Amino acid sequence: MEQIIFFTTSSCSGRIILVDGSCESTEVQKQNCSWLYVSHQKCQKHELIAGLQKTSGEAVLKFEPFVLHVQCRRLEDAQLLHSVAINSGFRNSGITVGKKGKIMMAVRSTHCLEVPLSHRGKLLVTDEYIGHLVQVANQKMDENKKRIDRFYSCLQSVLTVAEPTGNLSTVVENQSVYTHRRKRNKEQDVCKGNSQDKEAEIQSDDDPEIGLSPLLNDT
Repeated sequence: MEQIIFFTTSSCSGRIILVDGSCESTEVQKQNCSWLYVSHQKCQKHELIAGLQKTSGEAVLKFEPFVLHVQCRRLEDAQLLHSVAINSGFRNSGITVGKKGKIMMAVRSTHCLEVPLSHRGKLLVTDEYIGHLVQVANQKMDENKKRIDRFYSCLQSVLTVAEPTGNLSTVVENQSVYTHRRKRNKEQDVCKGNSQDKEAEIQSDDDPEIGLSPLLNDT
């Protein structure tokens, strides 16, 4: 009987959201927030402006990238998935092992966006700046899609290599990101032939939010 080595517990493909929180709280709010806008696709300027018209507190625009939580049967299975994730651009990924031995692998990225737009219901930025934020958020959504596609392609490749023997241990040893760092050998990259293009894309997204200095409203 074939054993399942991975199964997902939660996931989100990535989203652009506009939330309205309480102006009385200084803590990060996860509850009691009004969702003014949410999309798992690219957004339009007029959609955000329509959402901002409903704010009564602290409106914040966010881009939250792809996240995937996977329970793994063995630690080496989690290590394989972790290497694939890191090599695909999801460099905030990590493995946790619970007290009862539950092995979880989280695929996460770092190219987030979070910008406050209003205070006590009053808009703090100009129409022009909102348009700029739309461009930035949509660029991040495009990059998010590229990383998801790369992750899927790389995972398919390594699982295909392991399939004839049914043993992932050798694949983990050969493809581990830690092995890459020790040997400094790009030829062992999970996605052979794409390492230079991949590195260029990832490095281009390393900079902080370029050009996000707010254009404050004089009114």
